[in-house]
Parts: sequence; structure tokens; C-alpha cells
Amino acid sequence: MRVLVINAGSSSLKYQLLDTKTQEVYAKGNCERIGIDGSFVGHEEDGGERQRLEVALPDHKHAIKHVFEILDAAGFDEGKIEGIGHRVVQGGWYFPESKVVTDETLGWVREVAPLAPLHNYVEADVIEICREMFPSIGNVIVADTSFHYGMPEKAWRYALPRHVVDKLHIRKYGAHGTSHRYIWRRTSEFLRGDVHKLVSCHLGSGASLSAIQDGHDMDTTMGLTPLDGLIMGTRCGSIDPATVFYLNRVGGYSIDEIDTMMNKQSGLLALSAVSSDSRDIEEGMNRGDANCTLALDMFYYRTGQLIAEMAQAMHGFDTMVFTAGIGENSSTMRMGIARELAWLGVRVDETSNAVRSDEPYAISADDSAVKVLVVPTNEELMIALDVEELLG
Repeated sequence: MRVLVINAGSSSLKYQLLDTKTQEVYAKGNCERIGIDGSFVGHEEDGGERQRLEVALPDHKHAIKHVFEILDAAGFDEGKIEGIGHRVVQGGWYFPESKVVTDETLGWVREVAPLAPLHNYVEADVIEICREMFPSIGNVIVADTSFHYGMPEKAWRYALPRHVVDKLHIRKYGAHGTSHRYIWRRTSEFLRGDVHKLVSCHLGSGASLSAIQDGHDMDTTMGLTPLDGLIMGTRCGSIDPATVFYLNRVGGYSIDEIDTMMNKQSGLLALSAVSSDSRDIEEGMNRGDANCTLALDMFYYRTGQLIAEMAQAMHGFDTMVFTAGIGENSSTMRMGIARELAWLGVRVDETSNAVRSDEPYAISADDSAVKVLVVPTNEELMIALDVEELLG
């Protein structure tokens, strides 16, 4: 089935057209700086050279129009696209699994948008645009929170007054669920079913862990919002919640300023005082920059801490997988985290860890108590497979 996968952000829109049977990617690209000066579309076909098209993108409707014009020119007109899958960041209490787009399900995306206001409103608008422009093509909503929704209550409930929690739907929702779900599926295939308690480590600019026991999510590190859990590129991760009150009352910062500080000015960027990009920080560490060294040490420590927490959710773990931008590409990060977990018997082979591959591969040493793998994630394929299941 030929599926167009769309991932809309506040000022961007990524797309990928792929075949669910052959897993061939016909075309992919991104529309950047939507509604901002200097907008452009980056596009490539069949793994070829990437083209940059300078075009005016005043809104997402114009972006979608350009995407379909590009695909049409490549031989994929409306009649050759059999379904559209939309990544939605927050599914709230309505999406324990993916759902076909209807007036009702689209309304649900908007209803839960206050939990992810920078994403859900735009994603709902894009879904609506696709329905209006291409009414013959079915659409499917794939929420990042769906995989986590079935966690045990002891993992998702917060110790706040019940009437407040119930009224405002406050709970741990998590994120990156589509990636974690794919990692379980691909790891199980690679190990031929010899995996039961997996800690999935999605480490990128945004980062989260998931405890997956026999395919079921038992816990995750992100909470009500993606701010919780690990130290990330610009997010602070878990801190004492009273820090917010202190910054407001004593520091004089407004709630909006604190929100911006914790989401966009903290994390590795703040610790290193160099960059939010781990590659720049690793270069700084190699130059002897003390701030960069501390940033990486804290990242290893905090990630190791929370991997142990995920293992606790399953009373042990037999497999650990690194994925996403940092997890797939930084041998330094993987080794640093593994050394934090040496007391649990985690051992990584240095030669294997230096390998780069687009396919899953093992990096654990022969004497490791836990299988350690690198598995490239593929959220687009996971979304497309959901489209095929619901529309195919």
C-alpha cells in the first residue's frame, strides 16, 4: 500500500511516501519556516540527491499543496496515494490506538490540544486541509501517546487530589510511543523472539525511555508533557517541581518565561554553554572544555539512573536498545551510558560499538548480562503500517 506519512510541526511539515509491502521510500522531504521569511522545501526521490526549493509558504495549506505538486511531478498523483497517516503528538484519553479520521476523531485531536498546544492544533489543521483537498484519500491518526496509554495505573497516576486529576485528565502520557513500538517490533524480529524485558532508549534532541515487557509498555520517562524525564537538547528533564514556584516568586520570572526556559533554554544547551547538539558537545569535551565534559557526564548519569528505573518497572531487563539521532550515531554516548550500568552487568564491546549501520546490530560484549543493540528507528513505517491495517 502506498502511504503518505505527514508529520506537522508549528512551522514545519515533514513527509514521506513509502510502500508498506516493499518498504521502499519513493520520496521524502520537509517544508521549513512555514509562515516565516525564508521558507523552503527540501525534497529527495528514491534516495537521490536532495533538492532545495525556495518557495513562499505562508501557511500549512500552501505547504501541503506544494508537497502534492512535487509528488505529482514525480509520478505520484492523488490517484496513486492510497492513504495518509498523520503523526499526532498528543492523543490524550481518546487514542489508546490509531484511528481513522472522521469529524469526531478530528474533534478529539483539538479537544486534547491544551496538553500539546504547539503541536496538536497545527496537526488538526493539516488533517483538515488534507480531507478538504483530497477527499478520495483516507486519513489515519497515529498518536505518539497511544503506546503508553495501557501502562499500569501505578505507573501513570500522579499523587495529586483525585478530583483535580480526573477533571483535568492529568496523568503520565509519555511520548515517542510510535518509535518505542517500532523498536519492540524490530528487536523481536532481529532476536527471533528472544526478548521479553526491553528498555528502549530513544535518544535524540528529545529523549525518552520505555520499559516494554512482551510488547506491553510498563512505564516511560516522559510525563504529562515531554518535559519530564531525561536531560535533553534544550529541555531540563525531571527537576523538583517547586523550582517553578521559586523562579516565579523569588526570581520574578513569569510562568511563560519559565516554560520557555525549561523547554528551550535548558538541558545540554545550558549545561555545556556551547550547543544543544551532542556532536558539538563531544567536540568540546575532546578540546578539554569542562562544561561540555560535565554536560556529558550528567547525561550518562541521568540516563543510567532512569534505565535502572525502567528495569524496576519490569523487575529486570534482558535487552537494551539505543535508537534515534544520538542513540544510533554516537558511540561515545552509548559507551558512557553503558559504563554507568556496569554494576548491572551491562558490557559493551568497543569494536562493535564503533560500527555504523542502517540495520540492527548488537554491541554487547560476550560477558554482558544484558543484550545491547543499536536499532535504527522508523516511525514513518510504523505509521504507514497502521494506515494499511485500518484502511488497506
